[in-house]
Amino acid sequence: MSKPPETPQAGEVEEATPTGRITRRSFLVRVGAAGAAAGTTPFSPLAMAAPAVARENDASPDASAANTGLMRVRLDVNGQTRELDIDPRTSLLDCLREHLHLTGTKKGCDHGQCGACTVHVDGRRVNSCLSLAATHEGEAITTIEGIGRPGALHPMQAAFVEHDGFQCGYCTSGQIMSAVALLKEPSGHSDDDVKEAMSGNICRCGAYSNIVAAIQQVRRNG
Repeated sequence: MSKPPETPQAGEVEEATPTGRITRRSFLVRVGAAGAAAGTTPFSPLAMAAPAVARENDASPDASAANTGLMRVRLDVNGQTRELDIDPRTSLLDCLREHLHLTGTKKGCDHGQCGACTVHVDGRRVNSCLSLAATHEGEAITTIEGIGRPGALHPMQAAFVEHDGFQCGYCTSGQIMSAVALLKEPSGHSDDDVKEAMSGNICRCGAYSNIVAAIQQVRRNG
């Protein structure tokens, strides 16, 4: 009788794909290893809130990650490569805000319903609260900090200012990120088409008409 193939045990490292990307199987193995480590470690609120460990400051990064249940990820954020040791369950939103301190991306509902956390992944708009950071190795992540800056605003940012496309401002970064992505998406030319395309982004202040006006101005100007 032939011996059945062995199932990788928690903590074992699966062979990398040709592109170096994390596979679904290897990711699940790492999550299992993290869960096992967490189950044998006394609970500490301070430990749960601890920031990611920067690789360059770790004398023994491989041993550190294994001992703490963390996993190493390399993310391309706003054109910069960042290496972090994070809990494999960390959302892209929490990674950006808590570990990389890019707080322009806002946490609203944390359930993918309001759009305040919208970022771009390889040019596509994504609700970062619903996406695990570890699944985005090798992809280009862009946040609101990466599309413009004071004195060199993106045309969409400038149009939002010109048309008062915000009130409290909490949803604004997500609105702008969706609007910038919309410029490259197939969509009709009417205001109703824009409203439909932007329906995933909620403005609780109700500045929708101004937001549509800003988007339409940028679309007309090409």
